[in-house]
Amino acid sequence: MKLTILGGGGFRVPLVYGALLTDRGEGRVTEVVLHDLDDSRLYAVARVLAEQAATVPDAPKVTATTDLDEALRGADFVFSAIRVGGLEGRANDERVALAEGVLGQETVGAGGIAYGLRTVPVAVDIAQRVARLAPDAWVINFTNPAGLVTEAMSRHLGDRVIGICDSPVGLGRRIAKVLGANPREAFIDYVGLNHLGWVRGLRVAGRDELPRLLADTDLLGSFEEGKLFGTDWLQSLGAIPNEYLHYYYFNRETVRAYREVERTRGAFLRDQQAQFYDEMKRPDAAALTAWDRTRAEREATYMSENRETAGAGERDADDLSGGYEKVALALMRAIARDERTTLILNVRNQGALSVLDADAVIEVPCLVDANGAHPVAVAPLPDHATGLVCAVKGVEREVLAAAENGSRTTAVKAFALHPLVDSVNVARRLVEGYTEVHPGLAYLK
Repeated sequence: MKLTILGGGGFRVPLVYGALLTDRGEGRVTEVVLHDLDDSRLYAVARVLAEQAATVPDAPKVTATTDLDEALRGADFVFSAIRVGGLEGRANDERVALAEGVLGQETVGAGGIAYGLRTVPVAVDIAQRVARLAPDAWVINFTNPAGLVTEAMSRHLGDRVIGICDSPVGLGRRIAKVLGANPREAFIDYVGLNHLGWVRGLRVAGRDELPRLLADTDLLGSFEEGKLFGTDWLQSLGAIPNEYLHYYYFNRETVRAYREVERTRGAFLRDQQAQFYDEMKRPDAAALTAWDRTRAEREATYMSENRETAGAGERDADDLSGGYEKVALALMRAIARDERTTLILNVRNQGALSVLDADAVIEVPCLVDANGAHPVAVAPLPDHATGLVCAVKGVEREVLAAAENGSRTTAVKAFALHPLVDSVNVARRLVEGYTEVHPGLAYLK
């Protein structure tokens, strides 16, 4: 079975390949094609993968190419993890937004809109090529903003594109752990959009254990989200929000913290990963060791400004191992082998969440089998969550419209309507600022 990884020179690709090395069953991936626009990055990642596979019999064969059509032909699965504009683009997203006093995070607020505007046209081109060159392939999208990009691709691939994210998985795992439950045996009642969702229940053997957690202040304050949001706020909500909702619930404090740091998250990752790729140019460098060291530092500093604002302290060791690669492998196995499972995924709504239309991509538990991912119908959200979901989905639709028609006016509208952008004039300046620093936004007229 052939897996094509778009963004194959990306830093997190060894996580995916490492997961593939643990899969020894029938119908496993036997060929991995890495595609990237940067030869040097492909070379660096290929070196890491070669060291990972050195002691593994029958490891999937790895090839690399800068030719997108060549990479896609004959693919059974396409894993899309591209970053349009690179980490320099992410750093610019943050800088332009913070200069206006608004959030520039890569998936939330102004930064997420800017990233979406330059990514959607590229993602649509990929989707059209997949439809033409590998019509039977399944596309697994991890490219951020994951929900928005998945919806853009679904207009050309239908339900054969599925978005994944490790945030809900990690959240469910942490809740199950503090409740003394096995995460594999728990059903997580999670609903929302990508990076905008809530756990409303965690059922074990048919019993919802979440009320027990919410009633126990000590237990509630013992894990990441309890420390991040505060137990009083979680008890007020009656749910456990995705960590990214910290940007909404504590926006003023977070923006202040981001403006005070020496380097934004994007700038830190840009500099850190540049050092790694430079190191890989040395033939004598230990590729896997260097990658592991860099990854550990990356994970330990994840959302550090938010945790500092909340006084949440360092991340727990269990939260440093990532997880999206495990979701990707579980999704591929379920489809390829008809190993039925339940996963939280980004898929077209199809009536699961009544407040949104059928084509809106949402993030919910899905039953997965050989025919793809099928969203589980969910109960309505409370009014405060419904309002936020509808507002952000409305912004996503404006981003999609701007990317389709190249309208600068529509782009301004997308920024202005976002809950975390507080003025139409700010929205206009954001569009001006982003079009100045991003060549990929030259299509906005």
